[in-house]
Amino acid sequence: MSGGSRWPAWFDPDDDRLARAAWSRLAEPGDEEAWGFVAEHGAGVALRLLADSGGRVSPRWWVRWAHTDPRRDLRVVERFGGRWIVPGDAQWPLRLDDLQQRRPFGLWVRGPLDPADACARSVAVVGARAATYYGRDLAAGIATGCADAGYTTVSGGAYGIDAAAHRAALAVDGVTVAVLACGIDRAYPRGNERLLEQIAEVGCLVSEVPPGSAPTRWRFLERNRLIAALTAGTVVVEAGWRSGAQNTARHALGLGRPLGACPGPVTSALSAGCHRLLREGAVCVCDAGEVLELVAPIGEQLTLDPDLTPTVLDALRPEQRRVYEALPVRTPAGMDSVARHAGLEPRAVERILARLAALDLAQLSGGRWLRGAGKPAREPSGRPAR
Repeated sequence: MSGGSRWPAWFDPDDDRLARAAWSRLAEPGDEEAWGFVAEHGAGVALRLLADSGGRVSPRWWVRWAHTDPRRDLRVVERFGGRWIVPGDAQWPLRLDDLQQRRPFGLWVRGPLDPADACARSVAVVGARAATYYGRDLAAGIATGCADAGYTTVSGGAYGIDAAAHRAALAVDGVTVAVLACGIDRAYPRGNERLLEQIAEVGCLVSEVPPGSAPTRWRFLERNRLIAALTAGTVVVEAGWRSGAQNTARHALGLGRPLGACPGPVTSALSAGCHRLLREGAVCVCDAGEVLELVAPIGEQLTLDPDLTPTVLDALRPEQRRVYEALPVRTPAGMDSVARHAGLEPRAVERILARLAALDLAQLSGGRWLRGAGKPAREPSGRPAR
């Protein structure tokens, strides 16, 4: 089809939204040449130039021309309650603009959520499909904690870590977004069909490929750049040495986004990828609090040290602790013996033993010393014991 006399019925070079929908079918995700061509000429004019050339501009785009009908794609998506959003729309997530020449032409969206609002405070939680119980439980805890803090969980809708994170967010009425490598009218993987339906009911499904599109390996890899770009940061919970989650991590680093990785058993092949990321600079995160501290604005989410009850030994100075540790547990010893084991002067040990006795850390029996049980770690003033 060439020239102006046999344009398809849907063609309107002045309709940028429709032209972008056409480009989402003509070009594969991440096609930098297509992005540059559209950026130079505008989506509608770029279509006309492609048609006028009879495919000489790019045979790989032209091969799909006869099968492209964006109005049909829009009708299909509308039957599923979906919509097509493009840069400049109120619902367009601005973080996607950081992809520059790899930014999608638009997003096919299914679900009630506004993607821009949903992703404004969001975390990507990704990992292995063949996840262990440890990984799934950790992902669920992270997603739950993030939901409680008002953060959206973004993942890829796959088995394993993705599904665990999505389900946990849904279970606590949190917000979750699934980024697909296929059309939003398809359930993939089939075993997660019910989960994806739930997300479409209360969250949203997004994809840069039009309805009916099948998932392929390269589309999964390109989909990962969207997961990284949509969110404030990415956390890899569990991943093998050559996991697709590491691809998402690389995109996050390339975009300057915070990257966290969860440690696992050093013997686990499914944690090898996380350990690799940690060696290469990812931040070690072990729970939702540490994830939020990683992705939130500075000072907004601070992780507190565990609220551990102090022991009496925490209040001791170094020399006091040396004397305490030199005290026998069963058979009493003389002060000179204690001084010898502690490696301190007897006169100093005598003073320290008096202080330890006041704290019940030392007991005097028949002129000889034993280790005691101890009082609370702090004096009434709150100052360390002296």
